[in-house]
Amino acid sequence: MTGTVATETTTSPSARLRETFTRLSRHGLFWPVVALVVLLLACGIVSPGFLDVTVRDGHLFGQVVDILRQSATPLLLAIGMCLVIATGGIDLSVGAVMAISLAVSLTYIAESGSGTTVATALTGLALGLVVALAIGLFNGFLVTVLGIQPFIATLILMIAGRGIAMLITKGQITTVTSPPFKAIGAGYLFGIPMPVIIAGGVFTLVALLVRGTALGMLLESIGINREASRLAGVKSRNITWFVYALCGLLAGLAGIVYGAPTMAADANNVGLMKELDAIMVVVLGGTKLEGGKFSLAGCVVGALILSTLERAVVIFHLPTQVTPLFKALILIVVCIAGSDRLRARAGLVRRARRTPAAPVEVAA
Repeated sequence: MTGTVATETTTSPSARLRETFTRLSRHGLFWPVVALVVLLLACGIVSPGFLDVTVRDGHLFGQVVDILRQSATPLLLAIGMCLVIATGGIDLSVGAVMAISLAVSLTYIAESGSGTTVATALTGLALGLVVALAIGLFNGFLVTVLGIQPFIATLILMIAGRGIAMLITKGQITTVTSPPFKAIGAGYLFGIPMPVIIAGGVFTLVALLVRGTALGMLLESIGINREASRLAGVKSRNITWFVYALCGLLAGLAGIVYGAPTMAADANNVGLMKELDAIMVVVLGGTKLEGGKFSLAGCVVGALILSTLERAVVIFHLPTQVTPLFKALILIVVCIAGSDRLRARAGLVRRARRTPAAPVEVAA
């Protein structure tokens, strides 16, 4: 009787570990998460107790909680920016929109004479958001209807927006006393800072909108090939207009969350260079600027990296002037580590090393 012997090729644990690492490293969020963990651990080593979270008077306190609170503003900006970039566009006006929205809200509260009431604070909030939404619609009109390049279309309001905010505040720093309005940026809900609640709620709603429906797929199709998606029946103009409007709205909300704790509208400084921070957060999260595939979860990781970097500058006792350099170094490292081309070349080198050289025949 003859039998067949089945041979099984066994893989060594080290080989399996390498394969697992290779699969994980190909995920767009792998290197950003690694960078975030390294930063947190480094801060924890330099500053013992950095990762401690305590509860006082029913509220969460700690440097990690402060990082989460500080991440709310860049996350709100990055969510809108990420969707715009997914369509192959850009929005350089978000920093100016922050200043305009906050100026409108605080100017209304200051002139109402009843800033301590909840109704006045909510009305000021609504007015600021409506103006921000109108600016987003205007940007979308320039891009989709008039066909102006997104860079130029949004650069208009990036330059003119601060002038508009200065006109609203009459060139002064508008300050108010409104505990209900201050609670938007400095209050707590169930012990969690209100900015974290707001940013988390917005992220959840937008994620459900773009991933729970076909909108996310349509955004990616527009970014990959706008003309092909239009020929396929995708209403690219309406969708693009919508994401610019949403980006403006979220920028206005970010401005209010950012300025509510101080209750002061400084048109010269509020939102200054925040458009670059938003783009950095999107890139750190793995979304490429040419459009197409995007990652909202990556925006969360990118916002946390940005806030941790700013905290690390203080912990490491570095001059504040080096903060931009610190950000640039982390951005370069994460982008290089996640480079598809670099990984492909590294794979070719590894395969070349594993392939045995062919024997050389010597003629007699």
